[in-house]
Amino acid sequence: MKLKDIYRPDTVTIDVDDDLAAAARRRELAQVGALTVVDEAGQLVGIFTERDLVRATARATDPADVLVSAHTSFRTETADVEEDPETSPAACWSWVRHLPVTVGDDQLVGMVSMRDLLAVEAWM
Repeated sequence: MKLKDIYRPDTVTIDVDDDLAAAARRRELAQVGALTVVDEAGQLVGIFTERDLVRATARATDPADVLVSAHTSFRTETADVEEDPETSPAACWSWVRHLPVTVGDDQLVGMVSMRDLLAVEAWM
């Protein structure tokens, strides 16, 4: 089995210059735990998770005044669609709950969550 067999191709993105309020609305509307953060060119630059949102709103007085970039994890690990979910270095890290999935030259194609990986493990 490969990540291409289990990843979700419906990745929800947010612009690095959007504010926390926009991120909260987008995450809630899409019912996802993490947003991929993209730059002006649409390139993946990081990830903004539900935990990031909670921490950021706890510190911010007004979520509309704080940019997503202030709370984005920019050193985001990714995994290629051809990787095996059981041996993928990034997918094996216990602290990774959402992992952007790429193809070829780091082109973002989707997201795989820890829940997805645990479901595969339970199924096997």
